[in-house]
Amino acid sequence: MPTSLTLADLVAPLEVSQFFSQIQGKRHRRFSGPAGRFAELLPWPALSAILRQHRLEYPRLRLALDGGTIPRLRNQPLIEQLRAGATLVLDSVEELCDPVGDLARGLEHDLRERTQVNLYAGCGVTHGFDVHWDDHDAFIIQLTGRKFWRLHGPTRPAPLHRDVEPPGSPPAEPVDEFMLEAGDVLYVPRGHWHDVAAVGELSLHLTIGFNPATGVDLVTWLADKCRADELFRRDLPRFAPAADRDDRAARLREAIVAALTPDVVDRFLTDRDAQAPAHPRLGLPWVAAADPLPEGDEAEVRLLTPRAVLQPGEGRVTLLAAGRRFVFAAAAAPVLTALLEGTPQPVKTLVELAEPELDRATVRALLGELTAYGLLAAG
Repeated sequence: MPTSLTLADLVAPLEVSQFFSQIQGKRHRRFSGPAGRFAELLPWPALSAILRQHRLEYPRLRLALDGGTIPRLRNQPLIEQLRAGATLVLDSVEELCDPVGDLARGLEHDLRERTQVNLYAGCGVTHGFDVHWDDHDAFIIQLTGRKFWRLHGPTRPAPLHRDVEPPGSPPAEPVDEFMLEAGDVLYVPRGHWHDVAAVGELSLHLTIGFNPATGVDLVTWLADKCRADELFRRDLPRFAPAADRDDRAARLREAIVAALTPDVVDRFLTDRDAQAPAHPRLGLPWVAAADPLPEGDEAEVRLLTPRAVLQPGEGRVTLLAAGRRFVFAAAAAPVLTALLEGTPQPVKTLVELAEPELDRATVRALLGELTAYGLLAAG
């Protein structure tokens, strides 16, 4: 298994461009792979260590059995419920396991959307949840064991978490059913009804959820931008004559149309990326020292904002990341471009990329500044 999985690894043999154009948001797709290719991503001993070393409370840690959840967990009842066929569910496991955290960062870089990874573990012959649909897209990675899946398709196109009406009842018969084996990946768009059944053997899988940007998100973003315009901040003329209300409506409509420029989608997506928060990673002990980088240049650093945006300008380059704006000399562009690839970069390589315009000390100072703002980490 590669040290850091990418979207290309999950959707092979499809190209990433094919996945976006033919699959995402349209239909489910199973991607078969060799058994064991994900086994080291989060093996059973690593899960045991997480449960032993962290104080995890409901609902982040819960049990699912026969369509319901079991909120209270104590050591012995947990063991008994697992033996009885319950599924253990742990949310946001990317915060507790570095390999899964690297996976989440890599997929956020490729998908350009925030990801959350939940873990499902257990054995038995019952199902954890009834037939249901999710309000997010999901990749399911089967780490070990097997699960039996039934896909029923959607009954409402692209439903939302906050919607005007819920989807109808699920179709009685599935459109597809199969065994998801260790090493397989499944993609399920939001709104597609599905249910999963255990098959009497140990099973461990990850569900990676993400919410692609929608037109509703764009309109919400525009509404926030409108706060800068006094016209939108003013009280509406509720008690004024009808002519005044009509005039206000016309002026608001004109301002809204003016905001819907041809590049409004690109502007929104760029700003959405620029506002995405950094993934926490302290990089101790160096981050707390006077020099936040290891002494040698063989150490690796990684950018913690997978969706950071780089904007070139005249004699300068601007980095937009985690809601901040950083302006550097244009000579810093090769270093920043390499960091935006989303993979760990040796300091030595970054120094070589900047030569001869920037010397070693200047490159290290640049990296130190990003580290001080929580955007970069060593190791």
